[in-house]
Amino acid sequence: MNVVIVGHVDHGKSTLVGRLLADTGTLGDGKLEKVQETCRRSGKKFEYAFLLDALEEEQGQGITIDAARVFFRTDLRDYIIIDAPGHIEFLKNMVTGAARAEAAVLLIDAKEGVRENSRRHGYLLSMLGIKQIIVAVNKIDLVNHDQGAFKAIVKEYSDFLDGLGVVPLHFVPVSARDGDNIAGKGDHLPWYDGPTILQALDGLKRAASDDQQPLRLPVQDVYKFNDAGDDRRVIAGRIASGTLRVDDKVLFMPSGKRSTVASLEVFSAKTPDMLRPGDIASVTLTEQVFVSRGDIMCHADSQPKVSTKLKVNLFWLGKTPMTMGKRYKLKLATAAVDVTIDAIDRVLDASALDASENKDHVARHDVAELVLRTRKPVAFDSSAELESTGRFVIVDGFDIAGGGIVREAIDDELEGRRLERQIRDTEWVRGEITPAMRAKLNGHDAAMIMLTGDAEAGKHAIARALESELVRAGNHAYLLDGKNVFLGIDADIAFDDVDELVRRFGETANILLDAGLIVVSTTNVIGLGDHRKIEAQVAPANMYLVHVGPEAEGLPEGADVLVDPGTAPDLAAQAILQALADQL
Repeated sequence: MNVVIVGHVDHGKSTLVGRLLADTGTLGDGKLEKVQETCRRSGKKFEYAFLLDALEEEQGQGITIDAARVFFRTDLRDYIIIDAPGHIEFLKNMVTGAARAEAAVLLIDAKEGVRENSRRHGYLLSMLGIKQIIVAVNKIDLVNHDQGAFKAIVKEYSDFLDGLGVVPLHFVPVSARDGDNIAGKGDHLPWYDGPTILQALDGLKRAASDDQQPLRLPVQDVYKFNDAGDDRRVIAGRIASGTLRVDDKVLFMPSGKRSTVASLEVFSAKTPDMLRPGDIASVTLTEQVFVSRGDIMCHADSQPKVSTKLKVNLFWLGKTPMTMGKRYKLKLATAAVDVTIDAIDRVLDASALDASENKDHVARHDVAELVLRTRKPVAFDSSAELESTGRFVIVDGFDIAGGGIVREAIDDELEGRRLERQIRDTEWVRGEITPAMRAKLNGHDAAMIMLTGDAEAGKHAIARALESELVRAGNHAYLLDGKNVFLGIDADIAFDDVDELVRRFGETANILLDAGLIVVSTTNVIGLGDHRKIEAQVAPANMYLVHVGPEAEGLPEGADVLVDPGTAPDLAAQAILQALADQL
């Protein structure tokens, strides 16, 4: 079991861990005596923290800088204890240490009482989804083992945690230096009848095994082999949860593509009957669907959520504040998508430690409840349901500047389109020729290239040139102009019924894509902001967005290619094909 030790600087975390190592006999013969002798020779007073703080800088300053990992065993189980730093400047290290923990021991100095990092760490533990928390009130000897001082801290910190929806399993008065209530009771606290720290740790419950949870295989890469007519696509990644076998029916989200596992590929080893959490998976499929890094493989009956809006708990460690309107990169599992703040619900101020609902930014060391909006749909789970696909980091430029957990998905304007598409695809009547067979015969996958831009940008001429280039190169392509759909299929509806115009346009494109074509599309009838609705309708076919116009505030989100409006149509078509060469 992974347990993280956190708390304000100098509240005794390393001493507590050192004492656990010594009192459980984990150190081995002579280690304790060796450290004691080293302290005697150097004129230092022996401290149990020295058993853990290996860095000279830490011993010199008396603080823990990194998140040290130590191991010890009780009669019940093995433990990995993560000693996380308490100093505010090393908060990122503390979060790194806590990220993989199943439980936490949070220390509070009985003499100093509840400090700002005591609150901050409590908030971060709740954000990371760590529900099993033991609060150790340390250095109880400095207040003469006073029960009243202990009860005052219990009340103050309980009230704070109650506001976060956190209920600690135990409050334990301890003296890590003297060993009271660590591995044994001691003689100084007769008024306390609860468990020792070691007993409290052994009382922790293990989380459900990852192999009993739904399948989540974030795709890291897809490998193709061309020698000797080998046309397999091998999908590679590490299984985060669940199990995988040959003949399993699988679904890839957010793309929505379906297939069946044909084989489990292993290099220079016996092929297993089943892959489990933590295993490296190399998988081939019976139907060669096009998937890419960022997709999550799952079983069809236990899908992750898909949305462009996520309600999250986030901590911010960037040098500059996280602000509304600025674009960042969200990394969740293997997906990396552009993201902005959609709404700030609440921010816990780093210095005052009070909540504000009127802030327009998240400052360094602040924690916040936000709604994030991604440029493209992303697959995820809430952290409470599945930890591996419910945690994320935020990248600002080239630096990891923040991270947190997904609390829930928020329905976006595309949710209805995705549901309609799933119902349609479930009942779709197919012929004998599968999409994979069409792609092999055509020499390319079905795809949609949508050109957007102002009415006078020249996108129609570029679309015609693009269709011509594709067909002359031996591809099966078709130009779908929005005006043709409007004059024909849309002849019975009003021009201002935009939602129905978009729906019919998307369904027309979907039929052409199901026929295996590369659909080149452009329209002035449908607004620039409707391309994402069409993309949701035509999935799992890939749609590429080409914007004809300068990069500006009105640029459609997620454009794959930008084209200068003054470019000659044939040159623009060649530039588009060159930019999309690796994707088509």
